[in-house]
Amino acid sequence: MTSALFVRRFLADYARNPVNPLVLVLVPVVFVVVAAGSMADAARLLGGTGPSVETAAAGWAAGFLSAIAMYFQLRGSREADRRLVLAGLPAGRLVVARMVTGLVLVALASAAALTALALRTGIDDPWRVGAGTIMFAVVYLAIGALTGVLVRNAVNGTVLILFIWILDVFFGPALGSPDRLSTRWFPTHFTTLWMVDLPSRHGGRLGDLGWALAWTLGALVLAGLVVTGTTRVVRGRRGHGGPFRTALRMGLRDYRRNPVLWALLIGVPVVFIWLSKVITAPGTMTLSLVDHGRAMDFTFWLPDMHAGTMTPIAIAALAALAGLFVVLDARAGDGRLILAGFGVRALLAARLGVVAAAALLVTAASLAVTAMVFDARQWVVYAAGNLLLALTYGLLGVCLGPIFGRVSGVLIAFLVPFLDLGIAQSPMLRAEPPAWARLLPGYGADRVLLDGGLTATFDQWGPLLLALGWLVALGLIGARLFRTSP
Repeated sequence: MTSALFVRRFLADYARNPVNPLVLVLVPVVFVVVAAGSMADAARLLGGTGPSVETAAAGWAAGFLSAIAMYFQLRGSREADRRLVLAGLPAGRLVVARMVTGLVLVALASAAALTALALRTGIDDPWRVGAGTIMFAVVYLAIGALTGVLVRNAVNGTVLILFIWILDVFFGPALGSPDRLSTRWFPTHFTTLWMVDLPSRHGGRLGDLGWALAWTLGALVLAGLVVTGTTRVVRGRRGHGGPFRTALRMGLRDYRRNPVLWALLIGVPVVFIWLSKVITAPGTMTLSLVDHGRAMDFTFWLPDMHAGTMTPIAIAALAALAGLFVVLDARAGDGRLILAGFGVRALLAARLGVVAAAALLVTAASLAVTAMVFDARQWVVYAAGNLLLALTYGLLGVCLGPIFGRVSGVLIAFLVPFLDLGIAQSPMLRAEPPAWARLLPGYGADRVLLDGGLTATFDQWGPLLLALGWLVALGLIGARLFRTSP
């Protein structure tokens, strides 16, 4: 009875934020309904299986939801769980409650993803696809649990989950080659191949289903051990304070002293940019671009162009998460400082200064990797466009934090650049963005950086003004939310 009570409480806490149930619908719709077709087109360019992407997308959506939900469930509960155990609650009951809650989230995420798939294309083999989707979710449940215990900083934790998810999805057997030796150890390699009914012929005696079940059962055991460990770990929290210069200096010091952040600043650009060139099949692509004031057709080597156009996606995702957590992590301390008489404007300037520094750092790290695999025609314009994009998405993260909170905010902060830059603006998928893409925050900056990367002269003055307008608008909205947030 005690465990059942805690399960209800944990689920009630998750559902208390009305955005969380909305995200259970939004993420599957984005991956399965909206983006699956475009990702299937991309898979053909990258040597993947093409049509199987639409089926595998249900597993990707369920896995992503499960990992993020489990991460925040454990990250925010360690001290409370420890106090409950010290107060006399048997640790076993608490572990069971946490695990059951995680499995309920797995069921909800899987059901949402499968519903979206059924509405979009139908499901030819419901048992196989349903079981594969659940196995995806369970594997990522363990990834989220392990990250929640090992990575205290929310920015690092969410980016690390995204890093693993991106490796698994974009370089796995559906979007990439199913025969690549280096990807056989990815957590859902065999689950994907079994789910889409594409025999690997390298599963050995266990076969694809045997290896998929082994990963799933191993993930369940790992999640149980991790949740058990949360009842024995207590770590203190750091506060925020000081005048303007101190607030700015301390915020920057948090980034400088964070080894996981530095690893991610190297790892995420390498995965997004360098590996994108390595895995792209040889070939050419023709685009119509404006150069010297005239529309002209240009032919580009596909691996080079893919690397250059992946850079803004990496930058936007990292910057959005940085902006999101700069304001969220400091909100409690900032509220006390304001009550103590600290100037709101000075405090806001300090937080935005940290966001700007994070955007600059993300841009520099990504461009350093890009320079090894892509030769921009106008490096200054290309770098400026990427920095403008980083600042835009950093401010977007500042706006998302107070509105959506941590769990939902992370999902939204990932989905917006994915849809905006990875789908709507991508020259890999279409020669010109659709009309509705011009309304998205990345359109102006993306046109600027593409002009700098692919042409010899700068001609995108209109998109530049649009990008600056987004920067000003998001800055004003972020300042308003900062002043009014509790």
